[in-house]
Amino acid sequence: MNARPSTLPVSNSSAAEHRALDWNVAVATAVRLMKPGPEVPRAEAEHAVRSLRRFSVDAESHVRELTGLGQDLPIIAGDVVDRPAWVRGAAHGLATLTDAALSSADARMQRASDLFGGLSARGAGVQAGLVLAYLGGKVLGQFDPYGESGVAGQRGSLLLVAPNIVAAQRSLGVPADDFSMWVCLHESTHRLQFNAVPWLREHFTESLGILLSEMEGTTGELLSRLPTILREARAARSSDSSPGVLGVIELLQTPQQRLALDRIIAISTLLEGHADHVMDAVGPQVVPSVATIRNRFTERRKGGGLLDRLLRSLLGVDAKIRQYAQGAAFTRHVVDEVGMTGFNAVWTSPDHLPTRAEISDPAAWIRRIHG
Repeated sequence: MNARPSTLPVSNSSAAEHRALDWNVAVATAVRLMKPGPEVPRAEAEHAVRSLRRFSVDAESHVRELTGLGQDLPIIAGDVVDRPAWVRGAAHGLATLTDAALSSADARMQRASDLFGGLSARGAGVQAGLVLAYLGGKVLGQFDPYGESGVAGQRGSLLLVAPNIVAAQRSLGVPADDFSMWVCLHESTHRLQFNAVPWLREHFTESLGILLSEMEGTTGELLSRLPTILREARAARSSDSSPGVLGVIELLQTPQQRLALDRIIAISTLLEGHADHVMDAVGPQVVPSVATIRNRFTERRKGGGLLDRLLRSLLGVDAKIRQYAQGAAFTRHVVDEVGMTGFNAVWTSPDHLPTRAEISDPAAWIRRIHG
């Protein structure tokens, strides 16, 4: 397809020398292992690329009208890319994010290195490459708040992965233009979130830095918590509420680590759920088949063979899918109760963001913020 390839460098700063993970190795590994995209006739491919560029602009206009956010910001077209370009962009964004989160103290960088359990930077890069290779065939689009847009007043880069969008649209059997616009609505919402809320990018980075700084502890400390972990895991299993991979991670954490992780999960769930709510709220006006797309896409998220489901669980994809549903339910409840203007109080300051508990209990957030 005529999507833009990328030669974006990943390790081009002095911080790369201290990284516990070699992102250049990760990119090389992923690009080598990734499957090629679908075979698409030239005319269809060119139409898909043109449509995605146009829809990325139109979609943000619709999102602004619904949400009231970013009215005075410039609107630019997203970058339509192939799978290797997405991998390079994702690696660049992750490297920038982790460098920023760890920059406040050298000790934090050492703790980040410890997270990889003694792996070399190259070995960790290979493992990250395996993950990127899998996701590179799945991701439809992504807004990277740490990329460069090249336009004054806009930060971050919006990537639309043309071969994956075409493959998903064919699999779902839905109209191509409708599906492309639907995807653009979601990703444009993310771009607007970060550009219309000046403090959000730095707050997310700081929250991740706090999480990483808390990720310390000796093997002895971990083993001392093992009896409690096993008891909690058995209790969850006996009550038919398995904690899943994320739950096991939480059981392994100290209370301080859980608080830090709760902040990250709450922010991520809000952002994903808000975007899902917006894409469906705008959808009926500009995407005639939105109901069909949503129903089939929801089923697609549940599908896959045994290996695919296992990989999704191990990589946390299933946890992310739950985030969409939880965050969308929170957004929908708040908008129904206090309107979009009332919901937009979440963007006023970090203190107005919902906690992880409030994501599941939006009425509690309304009481705290709106009295």
